[in-house]
Amino acid sequence: MSSPLSAAARGTASVPPSSGIRHDGTALLRGATAAEYARVTRAVVDDVARRVAAAGQPFSGAARTELGERCDAVDLDAPGIGTEAALAEAGDLYAGNAVWFHHPAYAAHLNCPVAVPAVAADAMASAINTSLDTYDQSGAATLMERRLIDWTAGRIGFPVGRDERGEAAGADGVFTSGGTQSNLQAMFLARQRALEGLSGAERAVAQARLRILATGASHFSVAKAALLLGLSEDAVVAVDGDDDGRMDPDALGRALTDVARAGDTPMAVVATAGTTDRGCVDPILPVADLADATGAWLHVDAAYGCGLLVSPTRRGLLTGIERARSVTIDYHKAFFQPVSSSALIVREAADLARGSWHADYLNPERENGELNPDPNQVGKSLQTTRRFDALKLWVTLRALGADGLGRLVDATYDLAAAVHADLARDPELRLVARTDLSTVMFRYEPDGLAPEHADALVSQVRRVLFDSGRALVAKTVADGRPCLKLTLLNPDTTLDDVRAVLDLVRSAAQGLLAGEELAGLDVPPCRDVHPRLSRDAAREENA
Repeated sequence: MSSPLSAAARGTASVPPSSGIRHDGTALLRGATAAEYARVTRAVVDDVARRVAAAGQPFSGAARTELGERCDAVDLDAPGIGTEAALAEAGDLYAGNAVWFHHPAYAAHLNCPVAVPAVAADAMASAINTSLDTYDQSGAATLMERRLIDWTAGRIGFPVGRDERGEAAGADGVFTSGGTQSNLQAMFLARQRALEGLSGAERAVAQARLRILATGASHFSVAKAALLLGLSEDAVVAVDGDDDGRMDPDALGRALTDVARAGDTPMAVVATAGTTDRGCVDPILPVADLADATGAWLHVDAAYGCGLLVSPTRRGLLTGIERARSVTIDYHKAFFQPVSSSALIVREAADLARGSWHADYLNPERENGELNPDPNQVGKSLQTTRRFDALKLWVTLRALGADGLGRLVDATYDLAAAVHADLARDPELRLVARTDLSTVMFRYEPDGLAPEHADALVSQVRRVLFDSGRALVAKTVADGRPCLKLTLLNPDTTLDDVRAVLDLVRSAAQGLLAGEELAGLDVPPCRDVHPRLSRDAAREENA
């Protein structure tokens, strides 16, 4: 018999279980700690509710250096301080310096306030901690997600149906982490279709000739997907747009012809339903005609514009979306859902199956010699472990109804239209671009101010407002010039709220210009009253 190994050599704990070392018995959520979970969670909910109600501005205005020092000062290797103290510390550092998307002076990015039923459902999902990869980890959650995929597909106009095993017989899809992942998966599926039946050197040669056609206003994740998929550096072909950035069908036709003449393959055409900056929707129907004529996969990135699916007044902007092979949906942009809640929807289930993968320990194809009866989602997703993000949308739809959601969405579009009308009459703030959705792009550019000077003010105004914490606006570029941008995704924000933000923009710009004027004077304008403030006197005094 070989000599016994030491505990260290065996890779096991050197202290036997009988040593008396114990862990904190209240640390994990289980039957015995359910009451403690309820108490602690109620305290957090009460604290956050107080902060939401008391938020007087969208950001604290704390300096980045200060917040960095406070983060660095926390010793993450120190002994535990207890649940209540840890949560109080996090509340002070994080919640006390959070950016509040519900505040009417927040108008920067594609962030929406969240629906109350969705937040409550998210707490349910977090506590139960379901993983959506396999049915034996999820139960009803898998079926609920599939039902929501069917609902969304139906709203798009895709055929919906299930076979006798409950598998999709028409459209299919899967929830994702966001638009970037959905666009990546769509381009992956389009690549698989374009290279179907090829292998080895033949596949490599064909892949190098694949092309994706999209406008310069398409989301950056399209080009990033091409990089991640190993396509050539020139795989993304830029298609010209109109003056508002919408794809020009005639330009697409010319680009497709050029691709064919070069001996390349149009792998995919990407139409955008809600460009990130201008919030414009490409003319999907004529784009679909061209994609079909050339055999290209049509993908519609509706991450921003998916709210149109429930809009009672503007659904027509999406005419032709039912012709797409795949559609990106971001519920956390237009359906008032907490991050993350998104999906990729495909018109034909067979297309989603092009990326499926089977692992015996998760989703074996066969069981006891027959097809696996379990409706596992892992073969449809780029992720394996995946939280039940569909639950919050389910609860929101049941609580508010699709029409109720649509009215909230329309309120944001109506608000943007009213702001556009206001700016068209403003003598100092110049409207830069039109929108189909809820974006407002503008500059401070009164008569007599040189365009180059107005350019410089854009970043300065945004920074002044952010550092004060009083209002958050975004900065972007339109037609080669920088401009400020509002993204209005809060249906409770009023026109007067937005006017107040614009007044802050105007005041900040005027203050910056006044400061420049003062800095450019040889002596301060008050020199006759306070002669010691003259620059000569100051230099003599400091000599």
